[in-house]
Amino acid sequence: MKKLVVFVFAAFALTACSTGGDVATAKFDDEQQSDISCMKHQEQTPGEEYFDEGNWDTVVSLSLLRYYTSNGSKPYCDGKAATPADEGWRKLYLQMGADQTNLR
Repeated sequence: MKKLVVFVFAAFALTACSTGGDVATAKFDDEQQSDISCMKHQEQTPGEEYFDEGNWDTVVSLSLLRYYTSNGSKPYCDGKAATPADEGWRKLYLQMGADQTNLR
């Protein structure tokens, strides 16, 4: 229940911070939010613009929060560790106030 409260609070906070999303260029792949048994690696690293709260885009932010909250504890499909691109998105997830325990 606590995770849901944090997620909902973050969603409302991010909605208030949305700027329209024209600044960020890297694309986060949420795998269409499907029910997955393992995660694939992110192909792009979030640029520094993503880490500026004034640039947070509601759609991207909610997608990122939902994806790692639901899947962050699952292994990568290739059995390898997180790549630098994966680590960048995970860092952003935590900066948004999400719970570290949702990540493997």
